[in-house]
Amino acid sequence: MGSSLKPPSGTQKGYSLKMRHQTILILDFGSQYTQLIARRIREQAVYSEIHPFNVPLDKIRAMAPAGIVLSGGPMSCYEPGAPTVSPEIYELGVPVLGICYGAQLTARLLGGKVEKADKHEYGRAHVTVGEAAGLFRGLPAGEELAVWMSHGDRVVALPPGFHNVGESHNSPAAAFADPARGIHCVQFHPEVAHTPRGAELLANFLFGICGCTADWSMASFVDDAVARIRAQVGDSGRIVCGLSGGVDSSVAAAIIHKAIGDRLTCIFVDNGLLRLGEREQVAALFRDHFQGELRVIDAADRFLTALAGVTDPEKKRKIIGYEFIAVFEEEAKKIDGARFLAQGTLYPDVIESVSFKGPSAVIKSHHNVGGLPERMNLALVEPLRELFKDEVRLLGAELGLPRHMLWRQPFPGPGLAVRCLGEQTRARLDVLRAADAIVEEEIRAAGLYEAIWQSFGVLLPVKSVGVMGDARTYEETLAIRAVYSKDGMTADWVPLPYDLLARMSTRIINEVRGINRVVYDITSKPPGTIEWE
Repeated sequence: MGSSLKPPSGTQKGYSLKMRHQTILILDFGSQYTQLIARRIREQAVYSEIHPFNVPLDKIRAMAPAGIVLSGGPMSCYEPGAPTVSPEIYELGVPVLGICYGAQLTARLLGGKVEKADKHEYGRAHVTVGEAAGLFRGLPAGEELAVWMSHGDRVVALPPGFHNVGESHNSPAAAFADPARGIHCVQFHPEVAHTPRGAELLANFLFGICGCTADWSMASFVDDAVARIRAQVGDSGRIVCGLSGGVDSSVAAAIIHKAIGDRLTCIFVDNGLLRLGEREQVAALFRDHFQGELRVIDAADRFLTALAGVTDPEKKRKIIGYEFIAVFEEEAKKIDGARFLAQGTLYPDVIESVSFKGPSAVIKSHHNVGGLPERMNLALVEPLRELFKDEVRLLGAELGLPRHMLWRQPFPGPGLAVRCLGEQTRARLDVLRAADAIVEEEIRAAGLYEAIWQSFGVLLPVKSVGVMGDARTYEETLAIRAVYSKDGMTADWVPLPYDLLARMSTRIINEVRGINRVVYDITSKPPGTIEWE
């Protein structure tokens, strides 16, 4: 069953991906897995977008989705004030997949019954396939599928027209469907890795039920993005881009350069808080892969003067953000014809601003160029705003950027200021730079760099007594931090091999003057954060 909706008629101002690619619309009810649904769908070469559950019906019609997914969520659909959708969604002629809360809500809205379960199902479970059709096409009836459950309610009566297609020990209606209307529901989460055959079920929905043709790829994205940038900027506009050397800004600069060539000017600000050799590495990367204009601004004295005597983490972040905006604004004003500012905004940033739960509480300020467009009368160009982080790396590879740049670990906007606890001085920053370089060298030599989300050193304003040779020392401490993560929202500390930790400790103490003790941070996020400040 394919979609009967058509794109709206009339001239559109520019165009978006959803007007050029089949789109699966995901309505978010607050599940922790919603972004994962979108990523799993895109892995099947089908474009997907996340919108709040209460997106107007007219907007859904205008998007003309090939299918709609109703996400999970933390509430019970029968609770007062629980999020809901218009029952008209099921009458649009568009296939619908309800997952967990989305399945329960579908049952309730269409005449079924949902109750609190006698036993909750959290974690691994097994669902017995009822029929080899619909979502379970290609799977033999009677087969037991390993799945991931996360619910405290269950469907106890199906709506008219629906029938069971899968059951678990605690959920007689673990999967149910009305194939005539293209509505399919599962109580479990096919998008998570703990449902090993979940990708097959999603593929059945996308291709067998929605009729998608897998037209989403990084090659097609390049064509779309280039066309959109050219349409926005016109024949004479010039774009200014803050280049940090990180993945997002580098890929954004690469796609913009492909679109408008030498009308791109990149500005790299050396704030004195960079890692060892970083300024030279960024300049070399730009020279070898962009061949455009790069302005390198040495503002180290300015930043370190502003930071002198400041130890409060939030004050440090705000000072760095303010000075960056000031330096960038001063330099950008020197560029004739600058009308646009490029930002490496990613899709999770866009989702966060309109999510079911709203913007998250501020844990700490983030260093970005917010405020620049208003102060400088520049329009924003955000070529990556439809992409997840892993897709940005794929795009960079499509554009020919080197792997060592694309798989560079995230580096905080405030730089070493949030890893050099206490006062920022050139001497302490130089100590941290040298120690941090050893950490990276050893992590790379062990073949662990790309497997780890972040690994780095943190210089602590904590002195302790040591002995080197026959001399007594009284120097600072370095904490080594290494974490696994998929998106930076949560993280687990990495159990680095003891021999690797020993090599790092020995080298740091022997090669870096100013450190006489090395410790290893074994705190996950939560309760800690990845960065120490």
